[in-house]
Amino acid sequence: MHVLEAIVGGVETPEVPAEVGVGPHPKPWPTGDNYDPELLVEGDRRNVVDKYRYWSLDAVVADLDTQRNPFHVAIENFQHDFNIGSVVRTANAFLAKEVHIVGRKRWNRRGAMVTDRYQHVRHHLSPLALAGWARENDTVLIGIDNLPGSVPLETFVLPEQCVLLFGQEGEGLTMEARAVCGSVLSIAQYGSTRSINAGAAAAIAMHAWVRQHRFEQIP
Repeated sequence: MHVLEAIVGGVETPEVPAEVGVGPHPKPWPTGDNYDPELLVEGDRRNVVDKYRYWSLDAVVADLDTQRNPFHVAIENFQHDFNIGSVVRTANAFLAKEVHIVGRKRWNRRGAMVTDRYQHVRHHLSPLALAGWARENDTVLIGIDNLPGSVPLETFVLPEQCVLLFGQEGEGLTMEARAVCGSVLSIAQYGSTRSINAGAAAAIAMHAWVRQHRFEQIP
């Protein structure tokens, strides 16, 4: 690994890396069951907002559960797609109710940056199984893919309780997934590339839901 260097007064000096998180909590320590004694002693280097510094994992999840949005996110997993981790991380950022992995149970967690620990992740063997779950839970299944006949996301009113379903890198939604969706939405693009990756598409679609239902910006 190369150490980045800064030139100060004509002399090259090693650049001090920025500290991640916070160090040990000064005494007296805060009280409450939500605090993790180990984190208070050693510091909290996790990628969490300041509100959750020094909280235990269980306490963070319990608090998030009182605030979760009613939309769900689902992604097909038939090729061990590296985008899945990114989708999970974004679902955490926008506080999706659950993440649904469709296909293989094992998925690439690399891009999730351990945010999957704060999300409820459910597995379905196939798009048909996901559709069955959606019917049982009165939740509308909406695909996101730039396909012929797709409806523009930018002009579509998203149901408050819905599952946003994404396909794999390259292939997009499988035929089975397309068949079980109530609607398939496209994301407007203006450059030369044919598509954007699932992680980027998921972020755009989730933010569209947030704009409509948190900020009442209805198209």
